Amino acid sequence: MTRDASPQPIPEAPGTATAVASPPAGQDRRPLTVGAEEEYLLVDPVTREVRPEAPKVVAEAAGELGDRVTTEITAYQVEVRTDPHSRLDLFAEQVRSMRAAVVRAAARHGLGVISSGTPVLPQPLPPPMTEGLRYARSVAAFGALDDEQSICACHIHIGIPDLETALQAGNHLRPRLPALIALAANSPFWQGRDTGYASWRTMAWARWPAAGPPPYVESRAHFESLVAGLTATGGILDRGGLYWDIRPSHHAPTLEVRVADAAATAQDTVLLAAIVRALVDTALADVEAGRPAFRPSAEILRAACWRAARDGLAGEAVDLRSHRLVPATAVLDELLADVRPSLRRHGDLETVTAGRAALRAIGSGADRQRAAHRGRRDLTDVVDHLMHAMTTDTTGDGQAESRSRTL
Repeated sequence: MTRDASPQPIPEAPGTATAVASPPAGQDRRPLTVGAEEEYLLVDPVTREVRPEAPKVVAEAAGELGDRVTTEITAYQVEVRTDPHSRLDLFAEQVRSMRAAVVRAAARHGLGVISSGTPVLPQPLPPPMTEGLRYARSVAAFGALDDEQSICACHIHIGIPDLETALQAGNHLRPRLPALIALAANSPFWQGRDTGYASWRTMAWARWPAAGPPPYVESRAHFESLVAGLTATGGILDRGGLYWDIRPSHHAPTLEVRVADAAATAQDTVLLAAIVRALVDTALADVEAGRPAFRPSAEILRAACWRAARDGLAGEAVDLRSHRLVPATAVLDELLADVRPSLRRHGDLETVTAGRAALRAIGSGADRQRAAHRGRRDLTDVVDHLMHAMTTDTTGDGQAESRSRTL
């Protein structure tokens, strides 16, 4: 696929009441803080298969990262988390340094690291689980649902200490979920085959009883009632098991956006974080101004998320107002136009403009994985592409490398 790589400016927001009125309401706020949790997969650099060595690698990486690196539910996965940052450049620097630390730690054990929403090659099912009471409880409660939990995500945290405000902002973000799924899609392969989806992780995750698009939350009391009801039914083990795509974090004073696949490069993570922060900033301005959130029906929103997971940015998306199909890139560009004032307010406009140009040139993570596969039709090439992107990206030139390998 040929794309225009020139950095086209993000258009000004159209002259709607929302777009025009949003910036003044938030002009006096301090910059919102942004942080991220990233999950990676360990692979054998010879066979390219996933390897259950996370406890060793985490212990090794902890020498540099301390408690910002930990294990995840399967022994294939390593999780890292940033500090909260007001400046996007400092956030980007920490993402790159964390990735570099994990790559070095894995290399000392003869392993490679990839950042993908799913493993590429076939793996034994069920996967080897990390020891711990919580994971044992999950397996006992949810059975085979845990068989596909070697999937990896990128969670973006935006600092909002007030729960009621976070819930209202989340209501405004709900209609943006399909665009974020398409933007971050990076998991086309599962069990050694092309699934036909740009984000298979989204589909695997949607099977859980409290996952996918969240409901419209009327109030804090409504939210607490939902959590209590889901806990009472066994649908979640506790508040931490609330796996909605947007939720108030259970362990930090943040609004957590959990919809994204693990990002292939640090640049992908930074682009996602800048856009999510701008979305939340725009939502807060609307909340302050008393503008109601758009409330698409749960059924159409779910269908739009499915379509986004299937097509990514390379196909069509659901217009949530008309219920018609439109180019997925048009939906993303409309979103970027709407949040342009917030991007400018945080100093992130140039970064996002460059990131959007890169997406035009090299495609999403899913597009790049498929491009790596097209040459020899060998999935080991996809793993090599992901390992190489992870390694070179720690120096900040990952997108340039990806462009040379995929065009």
